[in-house]
Amino acid sequence: MTARPATPGLGDSSLYANRELGQLDFNFRVLAQAQDPSVPLLERLRYLCISCTNLDEFFEIRGGAVRHAVELNLPAGVDGLAPAALLERIHARAAELVQAQYRCFDEELRPALAEQGIRLLQRDQWSKAQREWLRNHFLTEILPVLSPLGLDPAHPFPKILNKSLNVVVLLEGRDAFGREGHLAIVRAPRSLPRIIRVPDADGDGDAFHDFVFLSTVLSAFVQELFPGMKVKTAHQFRVTRNSELLVDEDDVDNLALALRDELLGRGYLRAVRLEIDEQCPKDVVDTLLANFELPQNAVYKINGPVNLNRVVQVCEMVARPDLKFRPFQPRLPREMDSMFDAIRNGDMLLHHPFDSFAPVLELIRQAAEDPDVLAIKQTLYRTGKDSPIVEHLVQAARNGKDVTVVVELRARFDEEANLGLADRLQDAGVQVVYGVVGYKTHAKMLLIVRREDNTLRRYVHLSTGNYHSGTARVYTDFGLMTAHPGIGNDVHLIFQQLSGLSAPLKLAHLLQSPFTLHRGVLDRIEREARHARSGKPARIVAKMNALNEPEVVRALYEASCAGVQIDLVVRGACTLRPGIAGVSDNIRVRSVVGRFLEHHRAWWFANAGEPDLLCSSADWLERNLLRRVETAFPILDPAVAHRVHREGLLNYLADNQNAWQLHADGQYRRCVPDAGEPAFSAQMSMLDALDA
Repeated sequence: MTARPATPGLGDSSLYANRELGQLDFNFRVLAQAQDPSVPLLERLRYLCISCTNLDEFFEIRGGAVRHAVELNLPAGVDGLAPAALLERIHARAAELVQAQYRCFDEELRPALAEQGIRLLQRDQWSKAQREWLRNHFLTEILPVLSPLGLDPAHPFPKILNKSLNVVVLLEGRDAFGREGHLAIVRAPRSLPRIIRVPDADGDGDAFHDFVFLSTVLSAFVQELFPGMKVKTAHQFRVTRNSELLVDEDDVDNLALALRDELLGRGYLRAVRLEIDEQCPKDVVDTLLANFELPQNAVYKINGPVNLNRVVQVCEMVARPDLKFRPFQPRLPREMDSMFDAIRNGDMLLHHPFDSFAPVLELIRQAAEDPDVLAIKQTLYRTGKDSPIVEHLVQAARNGKDVTVVVELRARFDEEANLGLADRLQDAGVQVVYGVVGYKTHAKMLLIVRREDNTLRRYVHLSTGNYHSGTARVYTDFGLMTAHPGIGNDVHLIFQQLSGLSAPLKLAHLLQSPFTLHRGVLDRIEREARHARSGKPARIVAKMNALNEPEVVRALYEASCAGVQIDLVVRGACTLRPGIAGVSDNIRVRSVVGRFLEHHRAWWFANAGEPDLLCSSADWLERNLLRRVETAFPILDPAVAHRVHREGLLNYLADNQNAWQLHADGQYRRCVPDAGEPAFSAQMSMLDALDA
């Protein structure tokens, strides 16, 4: 990596915000959607649950990693925060978020839902008939699958599964064996539904929808599990554990086998957070903390259900389209009879979810059935359950095609699913490659080799998102279909490298990490700075999910100092601080949180009047630019480039409905229209275009 000259002040740690805290703060912006009255009510509930689920995953991955860094006594990061100090700040900020989540649920959403006849009942709201119904339901449907465990020397504290629902019970009296009152743990099996629909108290049929949390039912009827003893108190709790799998890839002969072994114990790794009923006595809380080896600041006392994210099930259980986003039909290309003819006639851009994912599926299906197709190569990171892509690849192999699939086994939380699809593909005769040791294969590539007029032509699909039909309806992503010979050859070379583990490649059009992508980004930023110093047009507009790579941040600061106007749309964590006098005066950063999850990465460089536009599977993060296999691909067709620039960049800079501006103090403030300025949403403008 080429050393760059120092610029005074740009190494100051105060100019680099902390990534983990930025990632945590993103959930406040998601929660703001749950508090927005202009959002349909059940969608507000869904946003609340997304915020809760994101917080779970934050503790499972980032929180767990920081706690591990504390235990290893690792040094401070580029932001100057030592791991121990960072962990303190994480717990303090997370406590604020949890309070805001429950305040939103109790004071805003629960009453608003009740007004619409959707009632999430607490124990004191049950009618006599409902209580009887719930008691009978508990005795017949819940109690038979429970196994309470009293704690004594012969019954040590049980293993508590990650994020499972539990009740700690304080008993009084003597049990059948003469033991004095003690603690007991009741674990709720995951087979039990966490939300229970009950007959409404008013007998109004479909006029009301009444629901109760399983946790509330367990606490109400736990006495039934301990006949002859008295339940003094019962309190629900949940523990979150580190879920990062740490397979030493250099020390295993079979990565798939090693991952299978690791997955067996994932649910019982080191604890990082304890959520518990706020009424639980301190000595019981201390007992739980001691068992989980957690400090006092790792406990979150909850006034409500500890598994609040499970209320998302209500959104699907209630048929109220008036309380949800309006449905839409994604756009389809006019010509899909022959995907090969359509792509050969010109590059095709798919902007999901506004453009359908069906052309991708159809391209693979046609390739599987076409006798002129000789080979199919594809990367798979996340595919979803029962993916039609897997079925098409299996059929292609059965039809005699040479099919090679790079399956990334280490796709977080999808490891087990990917092991299963790898087995299925191998059983069908597909050549399965598990990527490169030490580098996750995160690139999204499809290559089809077809014989046409006695020559071989390559058809390529490159994407910013996964080959996943489900997320293609809720994530914004760009996909490019092209028969460009140079791009096709680059993709061919990358697949050769992944399967054959060859030396670094010289690619004509694509950038590839961990080899040329990082340097390619830095070169383009530095080129804009040179243009600005020379008085030539210089500007950078880039969209991504997160930004933290120190050299990229420093290069952006230097470009700002040179006079480059820089607009960044960064959905999540951004360690760059915009608007600092003398450092980042010319940088603006915004985050957009709307109906769809912002996921596409697109980077536009003015380049002195000859714009350079790339899309990528990579964010400007250390891991993506330096420790993964990623690609960035140029948009060469002018018409396609215009669409990406307008739909994926300029629209987001104009958004004043779902956008948040990052300020020099590290705070995000919601963008609002100026006086007389019309309201504009990037996502809604695309949906409106579908209706036009």
